Amino acid sequence: MSNTSALLEEVAPPSVERILDGASSRNADLPGWFREQQQAAWTEFQNLPMPAVKDQAWRFSNIKALDLDPYHLPSAAISDADARHLLDRSTELSETAGRLVFVDDRLLERDAPFEKLRAAGVIFQPLERAMIEHEDLFRRHFMNQPATLGSAKFAAFHQALVRSGTFLYVPRGVEIELPLETFHWLRGENAAIFPHTLLVAEENSKVTLVEHFRSADSSRAGFSCGVNDLVVGPGAKVNYICTQNWSDRVLALQINATTVERDASALNLFLNLGAQFSRLESRSRLLGEGSRSDMLAISVGDDSQEFDARTLQDHASPHSYSDLLFKNALNGHARATFGGLIRVEPHAHFTDSYQKVRNLLMSDDAEANSMPGLEILADNVKCSHGATSGQLDEDQMFYLLARGLPQNIAAQLLVGGFLHEVLDRIPEPALVVRLDELIAQKFARDRRK
Repeated sequence: MSNTSALLEEVAPPSVERILDGASSRNADLPGWFREQQQAAWTEFQNLPMPAVKDQAWRFSNIKALDLDPYHLPSAAISDADARHLLDRSTELSETAGRLVFVDDRLLERDAPFEKLRAAGVIFQPLERAMIEHEDLFRRHFMNQPATLGSAKFAAFHQALVRSGTFLYVPRGVEIELPLETFHWLRGENAAIFPHTLLVAEENSKVTLVEHFRSADSSRAGFSCGVNDLVVGPGAKVNYICTQNWSDRVLALQINATTVERDASALNLFLNLGAQFSRLESRSRLLGEGSRSDMLAISVGDDSQEFDARTLQDHASPHSYSDLLFKNALNGHARATFGGLIRVEPHAHFTDSYQKVRNLLMSDDAEANSMPGLEILADNVKCSHGATSGQLDEDQMFYLLARGLPQNIAAQLLVGGFLHEVLDRIPEPALVVRLDELIAQKFARDRRK
C-alpha cells in the first residue's frame, strides 16, 4: 500500500508470504485454514485503496487521522503485577453470567458461564479456541457479511491480523438472564489490536453481551481495528452494549454487522467516550417478517475528539421494523459526523423504519455534520429521517444557575437529560445506571483537564 504501516515493520519485504510469516509468529497456534484466510485477506488489504477525501463514504471525515505508521503489533509479555492490576479494573457490572478479559489481543482471564448454562450448550470462549473446537459453526458465520460502508480495506486488515476475541453461542430456546461481559485492554505504547466478537443466538434464545474497550494508561497512543458479527436467529432477542473509553490518543475503527431473522430483535448501543478519532460502521440487515433492529449511540466529546458514524438499516423482508437514535454532546473543538441510509429492498413491503440524529453543541467551536438518507424500492412503507443541531437551552441553564449550581454541574445535568432518551431504551436498569456513571466520569475527567 502507498502508506506502508509499521504494524508489520519487522517483515517489510513486499511479498505477501513474507509479510504473513512475520505476523504468523504470534498466530502459529491458529488452524491452517484460518491462516490461509488471513493470507487472502492481507492480499485484499494490499489491493484495496486507502480512503480518500472524495469518497462519499468518507465525506467530512478526517482522512489524515488514518495514518498507521506509528503503530506496531504488541508484545505478549505482561508482568504478574500488571495483570493483577488490570483484572482488578475489569469489573463494571456487579452480576454477570460470565466474563472474558483480553490484554493486547491475548486472553488474560476467563470466568466461565454458570454450570447450568454450560449444560444447556452455551459456549462463551476465546475466538482461538472456538475456531478449533467448533470449526463448522465458526466458519459458517465468521465475517460472512461484507463491509459496505467505507471500511472494506480495514475489514480486510482486521481479518489478516485478528488472533483473538469473543465467541458466544446460545442454543435454541436458552435464555440467559444475566449479561455476559468482556474487556479489551490496549496496553502497549502505540500497540495495535484487532478485537473480534462473534455472537450467534439460535431460535427463541435471549442474551445480553456488554463489551468494554479500555486503555490501560490514559496517556498512551494506540490503534484498534475491531469487528463484531451478531447473528440473531428466528424469534431470538439480543442486546449488545459497547462502551468505548479508549485514551484520547487512540485511533479506533469498529465495524458491526447484524443479521436479524423472522420475529427476532436486536438492540445495539454504542457509548463513545474516548479516542482521538473513532469511526463506527454499523449495518443491520432484517431478513425475516416481524424482525426488529434498534440502533442506538451516544457520543460525548471534548477538546479535539472526532466521532464518525456510518450506518445502514437494510430491510430485505416485508413487515420489518428498525429504529435508529444517535445523540452527540460536543464541547471544545469536538466534531461528530453521521452518514446513515435506510434501504427498503424490493418486495419488503409494509416496512417501518425511522432514523433520528440529535447533536448538542456546547461550544462555538464544536461541529456536527449529519447526512441521513432513504432508498425505498417497495410500496406501503413508513420511513422517516431527520437530524438537528442545537445548543443548551438558555432558560434551563438560567434556572439551574439561579438556584446556586455551578455552571459545569448545571451543564452536566442538562446534557444528562438530553442523552437519557437513548439510555431509556435499554431494558436492564443496572446497565442504565452504570452507563450513566461512565458518562458522569467523562464529564469529571474533562473538568480536570
